[in-house]
Amino acid sequence: MQSFTQKYLEESIELVRKLDAGTIEAVAEGLAAVRAGGGRLFILGVGGSAGHAGHAVNDFRKLCGFEAYAPTDNVSELTARVNDEGWDTCFSEWLRGSRLRAGDGVLVFSVGGGNREKNVSVNLVKSLELARQVGAKVFGIVGRDGGYTKQVADACVLIPTVASDRTTPHTEGFCAVVWHLLVSHPMLQLIATKWESVK
Repeated sequence: MQSFTQKYLEESIELVRKLDAGTIEAVAEGLAAVRAGGGRLFILGVGGSAGHAGHAVNDFRKLCGFEAYAPTDNVSELTARVNDEGWDTCFSEWLRGSRLRAGDGVLVFSVGGGNREKNVSVNLVKSLELARQVGAKVFGIVGRDGGYTKQVADACVLIPTVASDRTTPHTEGFCAVVWHLLVSHPMLQLIATKWESVK
């Protein structure tokens, strides 16, 4: 009988085979254009994806030379905005306060991508509405059907669903795989990672 571990790993292999390499390349190209134009990169995520956002900010800044930020890295401001203004606008108002503008990039990490009608991750939806309004570029690494992020993104990687009862762990796990691919991509990486530079 197949163990759960074997099953999960086989699902992961299937998922890798289904990833669209062309879309990942498009995200890399789009991010490179943002950086070349002097734009900043804002990375948004909720829950586990908020942890990913902070990690990815580090990688994009240190390895790729981006001016990059995540609203979830400042818990004082984030919780003040949630408390005083509400959850739905906590990211969009932070972006407004950061003077999000044309030439900047917004990168979303999300299992569902946001859905106003289902009242899921509306803070992401409002942030992307603002991004489109000011002319910022939108990128995503999302799961399920991609939600609002996939609808409005300039380029968006969709993590395929290979086991519906494990959509969240697969999406969040492979979000990390994809963003590590991006910060290692020759179009983006400027500085070698530590262990690769130690001889």
